[in-house]
Amino acid sequence: MTNNMTIDSFSPPVRQIAYFVKDIEAAALAHHQQFGSGPYFIARNIPLRLSHHRGIDRPLDHSSAYGQWGSMMIEFVQQNNSGPSVFHDIFPEGTGKTGIHHLAIIVDDLAVAISEYNHNGFETALYAETETGVAFAMIDMIKPHGHMIELYASSPELVGFYNMVADAAKNYDGTDPIRELSA
Repeated sequence: MTNNMTIDSFSPPVRQIAYFVKDIEAAALAHHQQFGSGPYFIARNIPLRLSHHRGIDRPLDHSSAYGQWGSMMIEFVQQNNSGPSVFHDIFPEGTGKTGIHHLAIIVDDLAVAISEYNHNGFETALYAETETGVAFAMIDMIKPHGHMIELYASSPELVGFYNMVADAAKNYDGTDPIRELSA
């Protein structure tokens, strides 16, 4: 492991803080009540056309709640199926433990970013693609930082989603803090 990444390697800003939780709705509502964040948009059983956990093809059924807290997107994520996963790498199945799981960064070129992290000794814990073709990776930064780094390639769909969540938070009056995303 070389671990000689420079500050330039982290130049894209962190766009999201994600928490692994047991119940995304309860976590989003609690955060909203405590901090005024939101509204939260719920995506249930997010369909993935492929999911490789540490190089092995493994199913991953997860749901997320996405909301805005100031300039930062907050995600609450729960795993719906059992078995090894990028979430259970930090929060072992059956322990009931929850907490910060990853920070998300949008990069210009996903393959280049993954290669740079791997070259510097950080393993790709997850590579996945949504049914709509949005690819993302989770890089194992547990040892140095206690969490994963999630990488997304910039795309109109992804940036549009981030903008939609941020726009919904502008002048948000606190009503309807939990909102379902349509499939």
